[in-house]
Amino acid sequence: MNRRILVSTMAAIAATVGLGFGSVYPARADSKEIVYLTPGLDLPFWRYLSKGIEAAAKKGGYAYQALDSHNSADTQLKNAQDAIARGVAGIAISPTDSSTAPSVLALAARAHIPVVVADIGTNSGEYVSFVISDNKEGAHGVGQALAEALKEKGWTDGSVGLITISQARKNGQARTGGFRDAMKAAGITKEAGLQQMQSYTADETFKFTQDMLTANPDMRGMFIQTDQPTIGALRAIKAGHREGTLLVAAFDGIPDFVDLLKKGEIVASGMQQPYLMGEKSGESLLTALSGGKPEKEILVPIVVATSKNIDQILPTIKQTVFANELP
Repeated sequence: MNRRILVSTMAAIAATVGLGFGSVYPARADSKEIVYLTPGLDLPFWRYLSKGIEAAAKKGGYAYQALDSHNSADTQLKNAQDAIARGVAGIAISPTDSSTAPSVLALAARAHIPVVVADIGTNSGEYVSFVISDNKEGAHGVGQALAEALKEKGWTDGSVGLITISQARKNGQARTGGFRDAMKAAGITKEAGLQQMQSYTADETFKFTQDMLTANPDMRGMFIQTDQPTIGALRAIKAGHREGTLLVAAFDGIPDFVDLLKKGEIVASGMQQPYLMGEKSGESLLTALSGGKPEKEILVPIVVATSKNIDQILPTIKQTVFANELP
């Protein structure tokens, strides 16, 4: 083989190996900025996660910016292109869904910019770390808590409705699977239907809940798979004069949930720890940028908050869930 070809081939292999395993990502000389591509900063979860990344970035001496995708794959791709064009040092991404992440990862790989995937997941592509909550186990715990509460009420013969995040997201599939497993184990098998969120707003969930209540007068339980939209479900239950006739379980957490749990308006919520997830995402990027090799998958536990344990766990979730927004 021609020596020039051999040297070029070896260099290409070395670059591919370094990129594929995320072990060699020296900080770019022209940039000290980390960006976070987020599905939508209108949801508290993503804001809390963003604050965690920002804290880690600034601690490491990097500037920080969050770029809102507004739940649009096209906007997400444009944000990624803009960030890469200005030569950012690293990217964290929570993709709009798992099928839209590979295109961003491919762009970043070509530019030799390390990427951490924070929640949701990706169908393919190279990244240095995947920071994820144990969604299946967390949703299973929520299902167990809801089943226990339904049994205490004697309402196990009724149906249970699900209002879910996108089932094109790996975390959405895990939440639905874990919850259904818990319902099945408890002998509660009648489902009042499943609606997938698209805009992730309280108004959207309000309508979904109204429709479910009308179509399922025997509905005794609901599982809403993210935070702010749960408020829409509670509003619809009150508007339909169904308070006290069914139990609501949720996922994630906003400060409003503390009082709602104490009052029993929500019986359980599987609270991811978004601020902690953000910190770990930022720390993983910093490790990669300094030439280290962070863990490929970082699993963050979910705290199942219930009406019975909320006072006990409140000191912990103030920081790791609510990013110190609670007094």
